[in-house]
Amino acid sequence: MAIIMIVLAGGFVALSNYFMRRSIDAGGSTRAYLVVQLAISIIIGILFNPVRTGHFAVSTPSLVLGLIGGVILGSMMWSVGRALESGPPGLTFATLNSATVVPGVVMALIFGTQWGHPYTAWDAAGSALVVVGLFWAGWQSESHASKRRWVLLSLLAFTFHALLLSFLQWRALLMKGPYDLSPLVPFPLPAEKGQWFMPMIFVAATLMQLVSYCRFERRLPNKREVSYGIAGGATNGIGTFFLILAPEVATPWQNAMIFPLFAVTVIIICNVWGQMLYKERVNWGSNLLCLFGIVVATVDWRSLFGTL
Repeated sequence: MAIIMIVLAGGFVALSNYFMRRSIDAGGSTRAYLVVQLAISIIIGILFNPVRTGHFAVSTPSLVLGLIGGVILGSMMWSVGRALESGPPGLTFATLNSATVVPGVVMALIFGTQWGHPYTAWDAAGSALVVVGLFWAGWQSESHASKRRWVLLSLLAFTFHALLLSFLQWRALLMKGPYDLSPLVPFPLPAEKGQWFMPMIFVAATLMQLVSYCRFERRLPNKREVSYGIAGGATNGIGTFFLILAPEVATPWQNAMIFPLFAVTVIIICNVWGQMLYKERVNWGSNLLCLFGIVVATVDWRSLFGTL
């Protein structure tokens, strides 16, 4: 189930990226689009969580965790935006997406197998292939005058992305209890009391983006920014819903690779619409390498070889 959810998450986020591209092609600004997108995502978060489940109880830990997640998300978006202004977009997104292999390692080091986060040599090999494929796809030879600034901002984006995804897996661990409370598991988080987590993520991220928009643009979004932002917000909200839900239902052997699979899904679908609609040149070899890395990490090779 987690695999299906993470592929759905990647598909909806790739569609959201398409609407952003359309907004920019229509002369819109990224800041205006993101303000609308994130605001609509708040509504989607409310509809898909408390309204869908019927659990409207407000839990302080859930609200606080949501705000923390939103600040991390907003910081990641800021650093990605600034990195794109300073350096090559291909390598920027390769660096950003390579962070998806970090949560599996972090959770395995901190919690280990006994907490449902094993990490095998196959996970490491598959993750390495995914990272190589990501940088192969994003490699560009041109140099940039702001190289040092770009490196710093890309590393910030990488760090915030890895932190956000690790944060989501840690929250999912809290929901899979009960566990003995400890500094690593400070409180239980029943699912019925965690329904405001996703909306609060988008509340915090929207406020951060709104400050940036008001500071630099000081105008109302135009009609196309609003229309594409609404479409992008709906698809982004649904994609984020599945992204948050996937680690909650993931089995131990899936935990290490669900986020790399998310990144690969987004990239492949974006490449498909980029080639079909914009005639972009796509390095399909790098995409196949990423997929091969996912297969290497997710197949239970010990059981498979044992049956041969």
